[in-house]
Amino acid sequence: MSKIISLFCFVVLTFSCTNNKTESIKEEQPVNVVIPNDTTFGVTTTMVNIKGAKYVPLYGRDSQLVIIKLFSMDVFPVSNADYLAFTKVNKRWRKSNIKELFADDNYLFEWKNDTMIGNEMKQNSPITNVSWYAAKAYCECQGKRLPSVDEWEYVAMANQDIADARKIKSYNQYILDWYEKPKTSNNEIGKTFKNYWGVYDLHGLVWEWTSDFSSILLTGESRNDVKTDKDLFCGSGSINATDLMNYAAFMRYAFRGSLKAVYSVKNLGFRCVKDSIIIIQK
Repeated sequence: MSKIISLFCFVVLTFSCTNNKTESIKEEQPVNVVIPNDTTFGVTTTMVNIKGAKYVPLYGRDSQLVIIKLFSMDVFPVSNADYLAFTKVNKRWRKSNIKELFADDNYLFEWKNDTMIGNEMKQNSPITNVSWYAAKAYCECQGKRLPSVDEWEYVAMANQDIADARKIKSYNQYILDWYEKPKTSNNEIGKTFKNYWGVYDLHGLVWEWTSDFSSILLTGESRNDVKTDKDLFCGSGSINATDLMNYAAFMRYAFRGSLKAVYSVKNLGFRCVKDSIIIIQK
């Protein structure tokens, strides 16, 4: 019966896609979660459970704790092979069909054509040169979504051993050293360290889209607050940061703040998350 239900969900999903400071973080082992292949396009299908907690991000909104609810995250970023399979099913997101409303001229720039990636590209390297709109569509076609800034930063503050490694100088230096390395987007996924949660490649491979990538530029708690802080990343604008020495995180926020949703950048990819998880009993 479960197989019939899974098949039905896949058919419906495919049709819809083609048409259209830390608190309460306990040092417990993360739970591995496997998502069935029925609703995925490529090989990077494994997800892990991210236990919810409260924490203060770099921009702590006057030191207010952010609540992270339980969610699951892709272990790896989306690969070239994954995205190629997606475009074969969803023609509107092919290189030749993309509308300028949803991506700039750099969209899939290195691909030969709609069905072939470039000669110098690897199937198992992260997909890049995709816009926010394209990344969002890919995730939604799997019943997933892009992570929020807070969710991404929460998982990314973990090193191999602990959930919050932001005060460890060697960890921050590792991230800064990566920023200086050229062409890391050509590397294959899964070659960086496996962090506390079981997630790879949050640092050391490519930057990644988030659902609310520019929200840090808004002042106040309301996302409807249209007043922007022009001095957020220079002068007195940085005094609201919870850790003025966290240059690695400052650079991430600054990069996000410079983006537009149509941008397709060579060193910018993405991964998906999901609010609910499916645990497969073995």
